[in-house]
Amino acid sequence: MKKYFFARIVQLVPILFGITFLTFAMMQFTADDAVDKIFEQSGSVAEEIKAAKRAELGLDQPFPIQYANWLGGVLTGDLGTSYISGKLVFETFAEKLPATVELMFVSILLTIFVATPLGIISAVKQNRPLDWLIRALTFVGNSMPNFFVGLLLIYFLALKLNLLPIIGQSVVMPALTLTISMAAKYTRQIRAVVLEELDKPYVTGARSRGVDEFTILTRSVLRSTLIMIITLLALSTGSLLGGTAIVETIFMWDGVGKMAVDAILTRDYPLIQAYVVWMAIIYVLINLLADLLYRRLDPRVRYGGDSA
Repeated sequence: MKKYFFARIVQLVPILFGITFLTFAMMQFTADDAVDKIFEQSGSVAEEIKAAKRAELGLDQPFPIQYANWLGGVLTGDLGTSYISGKLVFETFAEKLPATVELMFVSILLTIFVATPLGIISAVKQNRPLDWLIRALTFVGNSMPNFFVGLLLIYFLALKLNLLPIIGQSVVMPALTLTISMAAKYTRQIRAVVLEELDKPYVTGARSRGVDEFTILTRSVLRSTLIMIITLLALSTGSLLGGTAIVETIFMWDGVGKMAVDAILTRDYPLIQAYVVWMAIIYVLINLLADLLYRRLDPRVRYGGDSA
């Protein structure tokens, strides 16, 4: 397992470096000028002032030098300074991240509590009215994009029923928006895995020995579905930690997703570059953690270098 862990780390390092290079290059070759964006609200500004600002930001240097300086800062924990606010990028991330983490935890917990029992019930009641109802609901949930779900929740829960505030004050609405889509996907996946497990010989053997269905489901079948659930959670956690930009923007939830949208609109390149690096790192680490958890949950899973 140690060999596998270190081998994965070695493999991931060039991937991260490649992502940083491509991200920095894309920012450099965009048609928009960051300095022009900074002075956009200032009216007519002399070219000498703009040139001095470019020199101050290091934008007058060749691309390789700019990249080397930026990467050196990233490796030492210096993500640069925002072009717009003048604050350190790291401080900005530190301010926005707690809101995104809160939204992530609430959304994932709601998804697990909704999708797990629905997926199991749908499998156990296969091709019965309750199964058809659950499958219909998941189909609808999968079909609606998050922005549309968010607008529906605003219309009914906030405007019509006046149950929840519209923007910025409560995590409930953005979390519900994310949960509807994720729970629909999770439910379908859990149903498929549970159906597959229920057809296996060990379940038939347990039933023939008089083991009740609840015990079979909780002690055997549910454990077998955990690897698939962990895979889904890893993907969801990565995207949620990166900030769900559309949902956060709709509800004015002040997380890293909304921060990224604002940075793109204002051409705040240090924030955009730091956001992409953050996304790459969390996806790499979360998927690595998921790989390591597989072995703990299922000893049959072997890593490269393990003996048969």
